Amino acid sequence: MSSQENCEGCRQRHDCREIYGKLGGSAGPSVTLSVIIAFLAPMVIFIVCLAVGEKVAVLFTARAELRTGVGLVSAVAATFAWILAAKAIAGRRSGDFGNRVVGECGERLAE
Repeated sequence: MSSQENCEGCRQRHDCREIYGKLGGSAGPSVTLSVIIAFLAPMVIFIVCLAVGEKVAVLFTARAELRTGVGLVSAVAATFAWILAAKAIAGRRSGDFGNRVVGECGERLAE
């Protein structure tokens, strides 16, 4: 599939080259920390909380199903709490709490 076929129905097909040239040449801050916080940390938190939850559940029950359930529920809860906290911190830093609605071409539709 050629690039012309991809851009055929787009309203901004004439501006793509200019936009991508500007994006590629921009010298913005590193996104490494943001990527770690957004993608790697939730996975690590989930795995650690799953293991810890099962170890703690061993103290209260001998049934393997309950231990797995307790570990899973605690891991999901901790991961969800991390995601909410990271989102709130990121929103506070940028002044935006993730409530923007963005259209298909990147324009803001609502504030």
